[in-house]
Amino acid sequence: MAESIKLHIKNMVCPRCLTAVEQIVERLEIPYANVALGEIDLKHAIDDESKKRLSEALEEIGFSLIDDRKSRLIGQMKNLIVQKIHHSQDVLNVKWAEYISDHLNYDYKYLGMLFSSVESITLEQYIIRQKVERIKELLIYNEITLNQMAFQLGYSSVAHLSSQFKKITGMTPSQFKNTIGIKRKTLDNV
Repeated sequence: MAESIKLHIKNMVCPRCLTAVEQIVERLEIPYANVALGEIDLKHAIDDESKKRLSEALEEIGFSLIDDRKSRLIGQMKNLIVQKIHHSQDVLNVKWAEYISDHLNYDYKYLGMLFSSVESITLEQYIIRQKVERIKELLIYNEITLNQMAFQLGYSSVAHLSSQFKKITGMTPSQFKNTIGIKRKTLDNV
């Protein structure tokens, strides 16, 4: 049996993204083995016309195929971070440099420089922005306290969480919570 072909996709950040991409490949009758965050495992290579149709269909809903190695690495870094911050039930006690470099088998310094050169922010800033979006989500749900949020997201204290939150949003968590109509950013736009 032929080896599966992996296509990488930019902006896949949630379970609904998986469903949307699965629906596209099924509608286009592209044989696939699996869809995961940031990638599709095809059962075999597809022709250029099928790849073009897939690319156009993905772009219509805000995704895009990633063709070059550097873009794929950046997409993989983002997916690792989003998965850990937004979709994991574990307490976020992560040494990001080890976590990312271990998963991708590249030196963290190289990955950090690559990320900064393409995204115009540091990998650390991206992680902080993702944490702030998660805090916004938790504040809106209003199910846990700031102390619990700080613990869950790996902050040393509520003061540290609040300081980063204010630096990014311009308001304290309490001010955010009391402000009606704040629109959260979608994860792919953070």
